[in-house]
Amino acid sequence: MHPLVTEDLIESYQRDGVVLIKGLFAEHVETLRKGVQRNMDEPGPYAAENLKAGEGGRFFDDYCNWSRIDEFEEVARQSAAAEVAADLMRSQSVQLFHDHVLVKEPGTSKPTPWHTDGPYYFVQGQQTVSFWSPLDAVTDASLRCVAGSHLWEKPVLPTRWLSETSFYPDEDAYMPVPDPDAEGMTVREYEMEPGDAVAFNYSILHGARGNETSQRRRAFSLRLLGDDTRYVERPGPTSPPFPGHDMVAGQKLREDWFPILYRR
Repeated sequence: MHPLVTEDLIESYQRDGVVLIKGLFAEHVETLRKGVQRNMDEPGPYAAENLKAGEGGRFFDDYCNWSRIDEFEEVARQSAAAEVAADLMRSQSVQLFHDHVLVKEPGTSKPTPWHTDGPYYFVQGQQTVSFWSPLDAVTDASLRCVAGSHLWEKPVLPTRWLSETSFYPDEDAYMPVPDPDAEGMTVREYEMEPGDAVAFNYSILHGARGNETSQRRRAFSLRLLGDDTRYVERPGPTSPPFPGHDMVAGQKLREDWFPILYRR
């Protein structure tokens, strides 16, 4: 077991689907900041600006850039993230799915909408973990996760953030996006220092507040997979799409595209 992990932390992750890992990327903050700046200077094909006309600030996000931004690959391979993920998932191996950058500049009042990552992805399994790590100290613009929502019987409807429309045509297969505050759900939210990380299951309902502070809120996410995850067909193009992957339902993700980062 990695020194950052305890058995109690693993039990909490299995039960609640979300825990805080203090200092997971603390030694890599400057590297990640450089990578994020490079990402913003040279956006990839999936980069998005998530504000409508007239909304203040800037909300930038982009993903799947580790293979072209050396800083992201370095952190994925050299940090403790993969070993910590193996402990939390109780998995013998850890596979890289993708990276994700989310930047809210000062004065960005728009929150990240409540959503669950799993339905957007073409993977299915219980052994999953995302690490969300701020590269600036956060209080008001922190991530918010609904404890235990990874165990809900029905997945949450995926929507497009900007247009607020359904991502897939068959809405009946999903539950409507709830309002956790109005419905009295248990929301986990943490004050975090640069390099701390929230670890959460792909099936956790989560969102983030807007950033109306005077400082930036840069966040780096790393999505990892465990032993039981397999490729699954969705009722439409997934996000990320990974065109030309040639995988079939039930297959482990191809390791030349999604490398193994850790084995017991």
